[in-house]
Amino acid sequence: MKKYLFAFVLSIGVSAPAFADKVILKPYQSGDWPALVKSANGSPIAIHFWGVTCPSCVKEMPLWGNFLKSHPSSKVIFVQIDDVSAQSMQKMLTKAGLEKANNYYVPAPFDERLRYEIDPKWHGETPTTILIDKNGKASRKTGLIDFQKLQSVLKVGS
Repeated sequence: MKKYLFAFVLSIGVSAPAFADKVILKPYQSGDWPALVKSANGSPIAIHFWGVTCPSCVKEMPLWGNFLKSHPSSKVIFVQIDDVSAQSMQKMLTKAGLEKANNYYVPAPFDERLRYEIDPKWHGETPTTILIDKNGKASRKTGLIDFQKLQSVLKVGS
């Protein structure tokens, strides 16, 4: 009996990685912007727009993973805007250590109307981070983020 129990425990241990946390991707659609902003409940928040096919995003996403690991109480939302498979998104998020982050994806083409709702002056380039302070004032940063400044804006780790 002990041999069988040991074999069963061993087989569970070997197959455990198959049951690892899966990335949860929520759809982001027209009309969702006010709800994302409200989700901060009066706290500063960063909403980061990225793409699987964006070379700068590929380089930066692991830095976001490190930032959130070091500052788990920070409020950050990720929105993937490329027209790619869910598997591609999940792979990149997992590799960056962001599988437990607040992840969204745009299920339809990221068109002008959707961008305009977020920021009328934004043309959809990635990476782009919209920082919203505790008073609801938004500022947009296109390109790689300065994580020291982000820490200051989000007032984390102090």
